[in-house]
Amino acid sequence: MLSTFLKPMHREGYRFVAIFAAITVVLFLIWEPLGWIGVGLTVWCYYFFRDPDRVTPAREGLVISPADGIVQMIEPAVAPAELGLGAVPLTRVSVFMNVFNCHVNRAPVPGTVETIAYRPGKFLNASLDKASVDNERNGLTILMEDGRRIGVVQIAGLVARRIVCEVNEGVHLMGGQRFGMIRFGSRLDVYLPEGVAPLVAVGQTTVAGETVIADLASDEGQRRGAIR
Repeated sequence: MLSTFLKPMHREGYRFVAIFAAITVVLFLIWEPLGWIGVGLTVWCYYFFRDPDRVTPAREGLVISPADGIVQMIEPAVAPAELGLGAVPLTRVSVFMNVFNCHVNRAPVPGTVETIAYRPGKFLNASLDKASVDNERNGLTILMEDGRRIGVVQIAGLVARRIVCEVNEGVHLMGGQRFGMIRFGSRLDVYLPEGVAPLVAVGQTTVAGETVIADLASDEGQRRGAIR
């Protein structure tokens, strides 16, 4: 029963939960109702940094969502130059994470991390299209066994102030493997190989490490969603 509510926590969260808990103690000393507000915020902080296990589909060719959240945009876009994916527009799938989503990021495909490129920038609202270009970001290029590459970019948002990348260039990742996180609201962009159509729709909810966003072996066209 407890496993339903208690999830493992990412190590980035220990310090923040401790700070929230200490403030909560002070708030109780000042005025009890304030203390209970602190308890609620401490619980929220714990859940923000939760890091649950996920069951990743293992079939070859599947591209898995790197983030929990909502598919905000699907559109052609030139990948950031530092990823080395060329100047041809690729299909970009953008997943927006709000402050209630799990923020642990996972590899969309198995492969070798060919490039890791951090770029400082602004902290605009991550839901804006120009956040892909203007905001602080950290990009990874993953080289798959068939020679194709996928780009995945962690983008800081209005509240986010720290991008965490826990892997190095040359490391081999399994599909769905954890590679980092972003603190307090942000966005993940995935640049699909040329000619690959997304199998998600704008507005769809994704689960990191589980939701299939594309199939490299399929010739199916882009899916459309409808609100019911």
